[in-house]
Amino acid sequence: MNAITIVIGSICILMISYRLYGIFFTKKVLKIKDDTPTPPAHALEDGKDYVPTNKWVTFGHHFAAIAAAGPLVGPILAAQFGYLPGLLWLLIGAVIGGAVHDAVVLFASMRHGGKSLSEVMKEELGPIAGFCTGLAMLFIITITMAGLSMVVLGALERNPWGTFAVGITIPIAMLVGIAYRKTGNLIVTSTIGFILLMIGGVFIGPLIQGTAFGDFLTFDRDTLAIILPIYAFFAAALPVWLLLAPRDYLSSFMKIGGVFIALIIGVFFVNPAIQFPPLTEFIHGGGPVIAGPVWPFVSITIACGAISGFHAFVGSGTTPKMIDRWEDIRIVGFGAMLVESLVGVMALIAATALHPADYFAINSAPAVFATLGMEPVHLQALSQSIGMDLEGRTGGAVTLAVGMTDIFTGIPWFAELSSYFYQFVIMFEAVFILTAIDAGTRVARYLIQDFGGNVYKPLKRTNWVPGTIFASALACFMWGLFIVFRGI
Repeated sequence: MNAITIVIGSICILMISYRLYGIFFTKKVLKIKDDTPTPPAHALEDGKDYVPTNKWVTFGHHFAAIAAAGPLVGPILAAQFGYLPGLLWLLIGAVIGGAVHDAVVLFASMRHGGKSLSEVMKEELGPIAGFCTGLAMLFIITITMAGLSMVVLGALERNPWGTFAVGITIPIAMLVGIAYRKTGNLIVTSTIGFILLMIGGVFIGPLIQGTAFGDFLTFDRDTLAIILPIYAFFAAALPVWLLLAPRDYLSSFMKIGGVFIALIIGVFFVNPAIQFPPLTEFIHGGGPVIAGPVWPFVSITIACGAISGFHAFVGSGTTPKMIDRWEDIRIVGFGAMLVESLVGVMALIAATALHPADYFAINSAPAVFATLGMEPVHLQALSQSIGMDLEGRTGGAVTLAVGMTDIFTGIPWFAELSSYFYQFVIMFEAVFILTAIDAGTRVARYLIQDFGGNVYKPLKRTNWVPGTIFASALACFMWGLFIVFRGI
């Protein structure tokens, strides 16, 4: 099996599914028509949360918010079972599960004025069901935000290069938001210019290391654990058009460009062989990366790449308040999930194109790897080209960056850029997790306002500034406690 076969087959399946099943589902099942009353973004427009937004900007926000670490590291870890289980689950699960789920939740929220899933449940099933749903969502999203933050802390701790590359995306995104707000459209040339500025941050990064500015940006874990919730507070409290939406929009270009265009082009140029077998000996459990058997652990491990309950938070939180037309549900709700599935497929290719012994050496603790009877093949050469020791770097994020870099080293002139490309992949992984934290914290703010509004009615109004500040601060405080005191 080679990578090109998997890429072409996956793209064809997902495109046909979108073109045929996506249209059937939205038009015949949900009966979406643009001649019905306008979406809540128009009816309730307030310039802060309810803002009619271009469908591509909304797509960028939604895709960035739902496609955090899941489709990147999930397939990497599931490669333990071989390439076949993960590939089948990514394609089948996304088409019949994830895309349908996301479109339905988005549609339901819009039908109820852009309200959260807990409020939808309250109106449809009664106050007890609404309360239980809201409470469960608040607990889940608090734990999720804290868990995602841990990945960011690990990537940026004592890493001024990465911190600068990630940090520069914030003012650039605000410039995009202001430009879009003033002009009402996005000029292709200006978008490309802003994206190039973000990529430039990766190449400028090495220049600041060892300087006074680099020392200023060198944060330990405890300092980052305070900075991150403070940033999330502003992302949740500021108007959606100023920071959250444009940042997600630009981040989507980086992810689609970095994973899709770059990696797909690399695959077609190099055509790496898939070095993993379809199934490994670990499908029955007891593996060094995942202890359980292939079912149900493959679906749990690749949750976000095929179907995820977290998507319901975004689909009933920020996104329904931005949808411009009912027809946009198909591209935003249904389409974004299929694109996320393809991201997962490319991540799976990056992992399985590595030699299995190298993969397990990276993703297993050294003591565990020693029991497998394997000998690394290219690990030392990979470590030298990237400039860091790769053994025992578990969790999946490093493996993705190494796998993508290894594919590109098949292009002769690329070898000199290995360390830069590795940092670029690490950077956009961190950026994408941050976009999920942005949207997730904002959704948590909405849930707190829904709950608090039952006690103090003005709090339920999303356009009431004191309520917005209070709910945003409380949301950040709740998940911030977990990372400050290492409670996760």
